[in-house]
This record gives sequence, C-alpha cells and structure tokens, in this order.
Amino acid sequence: MMGPAHSLSGAAAWLGVGAAAAAADHAMPWPVLVAGALICAGAALAPDLDHKAATISRAFGPISRGLCEVIDKISHSVYKATRMAGDPRRSGGHRTLTHTWVWAVLIGAGASALAMVGGRWAVLGILFVHMVLAVEGLLWRAARVSSDVLVWLLGAASAWILADVLHKPGNGSDWLFGAPGQEYLWLGLPIILGALVHDIGDALTVSGCPILWPIPIGRKRWYPIGPPKAMRFRAGSWVELKVLMPVFMVLGGMGGLAALGVI
Repeated sequence: MMGPAHSLSGAAAWLGVGAAAAAADHAMPWPVLVAGALICAGAALAPDLDHKAATISRAFGPISRGLCEVIDKISHSVYKATRMAGDPRRSGGHRTLTHTWVWAVLIGAGASALAMVGGRWAVLGILFVHMVLAVEGLLWRAARVSSDVLVWLLGAASAWILADVLHKPGNGSDWLFGAPGQEYLWLGLPIILGALVHDIGDALTVSGCPILWPIPIGRKRWYPIGPPKAMRFRAGSWVELKVLMPVFMVLGGMGGLAALGVI
C-alpha cells in the first residue's frame, strides 16, 4: 500500500487496541491513546526504509536517504544468506527483512529499552521521529507542498508537547507496566503494531509480503503471504483509495470513541 493508507491503518489499529483495552477494564489514559495512535501511524511507514522512493526515505533528508541505502543492503544480504531453493534471486532488499515479524519485534523492543534507559530525551527522540512520519503519512498532501523544515518543526513541537503531557502523574507514562523503572515500556507496542499493520497491508497487494520469515513454507523461507490472487490489488489502486482508506477512517473513529468511553 501507499504511505497515507499505511499511516491511516496504523492509527486505526492503535485506536482499536484502545477500545479493546477499555473493554478489558484497562483503559488507556487519553495521552496514551493519542500518542500511541500517532506513533503507530508513523511506525506504519517505517518498514519501507528499504526503498529509496518511499516516504520515510525522504522524511529526514540525507540522513534517511543514507540509512535507506544501508538498510537495503543489509536486507539484501540477509535475503541472500537465508534464501531457500524456491526463493527467487533478487537485486535489492525491498520487502524482505524489514517486512517481517522479527524486524517489527526487534525495533519495538529496542525502542522500549531505549525509552527506559535513556529517560526523557530518549522518549523525545522516539516521539520526534514518529511524529514527523505521522505528519508525512496522515497530512501527506500538506507535507508534499511544505518544506522539510516545517514538517520537522511540527514534529518537534508535537513530540515536546506529548512528552510533557505523558510525564505528568496519571497521564500514562506507566500505563500497562506499573513497576518502578518500567515507565514508557509501552512505547514499543505501537511501533510493533505499526510495522505489523504495514506488513499486513502489503500482503493484500499483488506482491504479497514475507511476514513469517524465517519460518519456511514449502521450498521458500521468504514466502510472500497474502490472500488468493483474485482478492489482491495494486498499490495506489481505487480499492486502496476509495475503499480501504475510508474504512480505516471509520474504524479508527469508532475505536477512538470506544476507547474514550463515548460509545
């Protein structure tokens, strides 16, 4: 799928988690709901860091473009080192390592560990990166015609405000994990969810997605998981723009209202 659909699906997914948490009598404080939805929207763009034309590869200028090249080479090397007889030869690493559950868990766990060890500045850094990506994905029309500096400033301001609100007692820094020293441990969850939602979205397209790597399926370790071919669509097609994106918006709105106890 394209960036806007990925971001919308990520935000909707976290709002759905918020509704489920409320139903399970473990409701999210509203700052966790808002911050988590935006983080998840940003994280839903992150797996495409292996593609030089993706939104995330342009989001941070030379830094993200350089990182994209590194990730693409690493992904391609892992693919070549682990491919089985049924896996085709490839010239690049797009839709390989960064599109797996292993990557999603490692990135999310790393973010949680960084937030716990690094304190407020680490939390600010995590929020900043994902707020910029959320702006690029959710407000993509405005972001395309704005300068990168304006997008970065909006991301920085959003990150600073959210970090300040979350840090106040009762606003969710210790949501779900309440033991001393576990503040912000939950930050990795919307990152994991966003990456997995991205992978599921890509699995619906004609190319499929190797979400289950390194679990072998038949003669392939990089098996492109997806529905029957008749049910798949091309990225950017009318199905994505006219059907899926409105559905994500409706489901996200309903999830948010349920999470807040309005419905």
